Amino acid sequence: LDVSAQSAKQAKDDWLETTKFNWKSFCDYDVKRQFKKYSVLGKSALPEEKYTKLEKIISDMEAIYATAKICDYKDKKICNLSLEPELTNILIKSRDPEELKHVWIEWRKKTAATKDLFKDYVRYSNEAARLNNFKSTTGYWLDDYESPTFVAEVEKLWDQLKPIYLQLHAYVRTKLRQRYGDIVSEKGPIPAHLLGNMWAQTWGNIADFTRPFSNVTNLDVTGEMIKQGYTPLKIFKTAEEFFVSLNLTKMLPLFWERSILEKPSDGRELICHASAWDFYDQKDFRIKQCTRINYDDLITAHHEMGHIQYFLQYSSQPPIYREGANDGFHEAVGDVMSLSIGMDKIAFLPFAYLMDRWRWGVFDGNISPENYNCKWWEYRTQIQGIEPPIDRSEADFDPASKYHIVADVPYLRYFISYVVQFQFHRAACEIAGEYDPKNPEKPLHKCDIYQSTKAGEKLAKMLQMGSSRPWPDAMEVLTGQREMDASGLLEYFSPLYKWLEAENKKNGAYIGWEPTQRKC
Repeated sequence: LDVSAQSAKQAKDDWLETTKFNWKSFCDYDVKRQFKKYSVLGKSALPEEKYTKLEKIISDMEAIYATAKICDYKDKKICNLSLEPELTNILIKSRDPEELKHVWIEWRKKTAATKDLFKDYVRYSNEAARLNNFKSTTGYWLDDYESPTFVAEVEKLWDQLKPIYLQLHAYVRTKLRQRYGDIVSEKGPIPAHLLGNMWAQTWGNIADFTRPFSNVTNLDVTGEMIKQGYTPLKIFKTAEEFFVSLNLTKMLPLFWERSILEKPSDGRELICHASAWDFYDQKDFRIKQCTRINYDDLITAHHEMGHIQYFLQYSSQPPIYREGANDGFHEAVGDVMSLSIGMDKIAFLPFAYLMDRWRWGVFDGNISPENYNCKWWEYRTQIQGIEPPIDRSEADFDPASKYHIVADVPYLRYFISYVVQFQFHRAACEIAGEYDPKNPEKPLHKCDIYQSTKAGEKLAKMLQMGSSRPWPDAMEVLTGQREMDASGLLEYFSPLYKWLEAENKKNGAYIGWEPTQRKC
């Protein structure tokens, strides 16, 4: 908090300096753009006392989240279960609906303690936005996308993607009914605690009984990693090797010296949520991740190293441009390296879309504190087609069960990322000669850009721009396109889409969902 206050003061001093210039009349594009970026101060625009308060509120919410522990379902005397790794592992492995329900409910009981703090957070956050000439935090969050119609563009993307999600939803609901019986209704939303993930945002953890072609042996990547003696270090060395194969930059010595790649064993409390850090001195870049030896964490390591690669590529830009062309680009880069399974990618889309739709409503005053939770469930049910395992009320505060809500981290970036990464992937695959839209022998979902220095060079050109130009300019460098477009994702998953349609028809599965019977 102390360092944050010092940083805010420095930012405010710089900002006051820029206000002395009539920069809007400047002719030089680059100088004008840097001034424009410096003119948006963010939270630091608040008076010092309020700034400190806002930072402390966020820090307190994060502390509640990071230290929340619940009791074990089977042994009520054991009450030290954290989200990582214990609760996450139960949701991955347990197939007892009562145990899953217990974990789901108890975690939310603990994180609901942030509700009053969250109300204050919204108030101060909006005040900061208004001091930056935005109507609310919504406008401030969307500013980097540099488009007044961006919300409508995002809605259009979701409309493009909805049909494949509906097919996946119907298929998975059928499989859950076969597994759990009547606690999953034939035509209703899916109970949120049965999907293998605390927020029902990715469904890959229930692949053991939902996977098509169950007679085909699945690649056991986790088992193989354990057999080959993988360590957290080896996982990150493997990720680095992929980037180097594209002729991108190696990790610098300080990365290996100062990163935290596994959960500390010295009793320190640590937010285990994986993250990548740029220390802005052009040599110190770090990852903080409580790495477990499994396939998921191998993917996460590639994702986080994608952030580091972006940091490295734009490190010679002026500091104000050392960021992604938009925040969705940053999330997409690592994912291009690790394009994975449909159960995770497609299932995630509506969740990523509704997280910020709910917050925009909160910031804009259309969702009041009196109906925070019920509105949250309205979105989860209508957009995502899931329902809580028990009735909810305004005594609950379920949005706070998710890290990004309490940590003041916008989420739309992940939705954007899932769309643009397939545009990037398609372009990189064409450059690598691994994909040809006219050749059925070279479909998009089979492309692998490993060792393609040509694709790497083109990717690097886009990354090196940072935010020195609007994101359509950066996208054009790699893809030749200037708009976000879900056709890359839909093409990648078209074999799956066709299969799901046929399977759902065969099973007489209901597409979509009727209103939930759960009350809020």
